[in-house]
Order: sequence, then structure tokens, then C-alpha cells
Amino acid sequence: MGFDLIFNLFPVFFLVIFVLVVGTFVVTAVRGISQWNRNNQSPRLTVEAQVVSKRADVSHHHHHHGDGVDHYTTSTTYYATFQVESGDRMELHVPDREYGMLVEGDRGELTFQGTRYLGFARMS
Repeated sequence: MGFDLIFNLFPVFFLVIFVLVVGTFVVTAVRGISQWNRNNQSPRLTVEAQVVSKRADVSHHHHHHGDGVDHYTTSTTYYATFQVESGDRMELHVPDREYGMLVEGDRGELTFQGTRYLGFARMS
């Protein structure tokens, strides 16, 4: 009797987990597309700004393959926080090739579109 209940609930449990996983994927995709569209609709702005902080987010990924060989990869996402003349701050994802060129305290012209970093020209 107990096993019958478990076997009858398994399809329901499986369906709930499946819907949650697919739902999470869909919500994430819709948010990404929505942000991309908002950025495209936003004007390109160039403002005077100062680099106030930088950070790197390192992710570690473990890939298990059926051949008994595990692969490990890491990826790093770089961010810089800029403060504009009004005192507002914004953290933007910056390319790795520019991250190393930014120094906290640098002043210059920040070009961005929505939440998309387009460049930073340091003032001499």
C-alpha cells in the first residue's frame, strides 16, 4: 500500500520539478531579452564619471563526463562602479581587456547605454 502511493506520486513530483526547471529557464531568458531590449531602446550617454570601485566575480564549473574524466573550468566576470557628478553610482559589466586599465579614482568620460558599458576615456 505504501509503495503504491509513492509510485502514484512520482509522476506528479517529476512534473512539478520539470515545470520548475523549465520555468526558471524561461524566466531567466525573458529577463535577459527584456534587459537587452531596454538597453537597445536607451540613449547612448557620455557623462563625466569617476571609477569608485572594481570587482571580479569568479565562477567555478565542474563538468562530469561519462568517460570518468572530470573537467573544471573557471570564468571571471568583471565589474566597475562609476560615480557621476550627481553622486549617483552605477555598476557596469566591463570587458576584461578594459578592466585592467581602470584604476579606482580615475576620472573621465563614461559612455554607456542603459546598463551596457560602452567605454571610458580617462582625463589627463
